[in-house]
Amino acid sequence: MRTTVRYTALAAAGLLALTSLTACANDAASTASTGSGSKGDDKGTKVKIMVGGLDKVIYLPAMLTQRLGYFDAEGLDVELLSEPAGVQAETALVSGQVQGAVGFYDHTLVLQVKGKQVESVVQFSHAPGEVEIVSTKAQGDIDSPEDFKGKKLGVTGLGSSTDFLTKYLAVKNGVKVSDFTPVAVGAGPTFIAALQQGSIDAGMTTDPTVANVLDKKAGKILLDMRTPKGSEEALGGPYPSSSLYMQTDWVNGHKDTVQKLANALVKTLKWMSTHSASEIAEKMPADYSQGNKMLYSVAIKNTLPMFTVDGVMPENGPETVEKVLKAFNPAVRNADVDLDKTYTTEFVAKAKG
Repeated sequence: MRTTVRYTALAAAGLLALTSLTACANDAASTASTGSGSKGDDKGTKVKIMVGGLDKVIYLPAMLTQRLGYFDAEGLDVELLSEPAGVQAETALVSGQVQGAVGFYDHTLVLQVKGKQVESVVQFSHAPGEVEIVSTKAQGDIDSPEDFKGKKLGVTGLGSSTDFLTKYLAVKNGVKVSDFTPVAVGAGPTFIAALQQGSIDAGMTTDPTVANVLDKKAGKILLDMRTPKGSEEALGGPYPSSSLYMQTDWVNGHKDTVQKLANALVKTLKWMSTHSASEIAEKMPADYSQGNKMLYSVAIKNTLPMFTVDGVMPENGPETVEKVLKAFNPAVRNADVDLDKTYTTEFVAKAKG
């Protein structure tokens, strides 16, 4: 019995065009650590990880771990690849293009229903880190999710976690999924442009996009789920989101490598808990601040409450995620999801020690 103690192409008009997996592998923004590698239960320690947006603060631990040299210290040669949405990171993982994905934990439940065994091995967060923003043009028309009916709502990608959460918030507030139009607008400049141009009335996004939207006065915050309190109010409990998840068969066959990844990432989460937002910002690639270091530090500060300190799945977190998915997803609603198989704390427990 297992121990369970969890830029590619952007289309015009704010729509995301999914590239082929081959093109994704060749064109995705990537960066590799310089570790020489070591021998363990693998012939090598080269690991490719697809991130659902390397510059998103919710996925910051991946790049920060590399910048701090913790992957190298474990003898790992890690290549970080980037896609604009978590659903594309999921696709890259199940296709075998990469060995790990940094994205939302909820994908592990959806994939299990589809017959794919995937598990979170390091849980970065206990809140979504997401914010629902109403465009300046639509202010007065949307005061709560009850007003989503007939609206165009931005998400990073169709089938993404922002898509999942938007649908849940609608259904929870009496709006049918068929009553509004989800629009894939990515994050960053494409999300902001969609708000400003009226392509969407509101949308769900994360920092640093949130900070930039507010700075440009392109919208206002409707719901803030960057803290455990915000998650509790909007979703009814802790909502484990950003994580490193991997195919279960690969985890079981490469435990030495997975342990090294967990060691490095947990060390980063602990480092984050003892350093300021500005200190964290200084460690990140210069272009992530988009020319405004102060605004980037604010974005990190506002998102920091979502992160765990130890990489452990929060208590009752999987149950909250399952409840959210069952509310609007018939496939999950009608399935008997084995939550114990969607995450493991085997590796983070050892990393803590």
